[in-house]
Amino acid sequence: MTDRDLEIGNQGTLATEDLDLDIGGIRLKARWLTPNGVDTGPVLVFLHEGLGCIRMWKDFPERLCRATGLRGFLYERQGFGGSDPIPVGPRPLDYLHTEGEQVLPQVLDQVGIRPRQHILIGHSDGGTIALLFAAARPMEPLAAITEAAHVFVEDVTIAGVLEAKTAWETTNLRDRLAHYHGENVDGAFHGWNTTWLTPPFKGWTMVDELPAIRCPLLVIQGEEDEYGTQMQVEEILRWSSGPAEGLMVPNCAHVPHLQAKDSVLGAMGEFIDRVLRQG
Repeated sequence: MTDRDLEIGNQGTLATEDLDLDIGGIRLKARWLTPNGVDTGPVLVFLHEGLGCIRMWKDFPERLCRATGLRGFLYERQGFGGSDPIPVGPRPLDYLHTEGEQVLPQVLDQVGIRPRQHILIGHSDGGTIALLFAAARPMEPLAAITEAAHVFVEDVTIAGVLEAKTAWETTNLRDRLAHYHGENVDGAFHGWNTTWLTPPFKGWTMVDELPAIRCPLLVIQGEEDEYGTQMQVEEILRWSSGPAEGLMVPNCAHVPHLQAKDSVLGAMGEFIDRVLRQG
């Protein structure tokens, strides 16, 4: 995809539709993004980070939808943003597997996104969820893009989670997150932070599941990511079975789509264009 393509795409209009999903009796907030009246074709499915929600993506999904001419779909997992709450405290050690292998398939089915009609775009926890889905259902995604995904736990990861705990206790982090999560803020934070600091979680890994992934992958990570190293990218590229390419983003930490917005937008747009051209 050329710079001119991106420029033309960004000039288009985009319709937004908010909706509620019912997944096993749990209400999840969701949003459709539709550029230029497009109502068919592949869908970009955005999966938020461990402390994320729809609004925390900022304008990146809209920009990517305009650039590619594809519809976008976002939703908030239970306990985040405006979705139904979860209990405060640690989650099961397999919570990422549950989200990728059980919840995400139900979400896609409910909104009519069929196999071979979607490209997954996941950030952090959302990236891991995308990989778990692609491993469990290898024939379904057209492709997957991950940012700062984890496939095992590193010492730097635990150090970063500990720093977040300190910030929660000593700064206005709770207030800043409450702006996005409202009454869900305590469950959202502790459900992520406490879980990752639970000693058994240090041994969590999904590396053994990577060979089941067959779809094309674009694996993005900031060179200064405070929660992981290049080893995460290397393991995904090494063990996944389909075509996979990595992108280490300089002068960038844990949120490439905001901290290096233009270069990440271009890389994702070019990757998506290649996937669609290759069929």
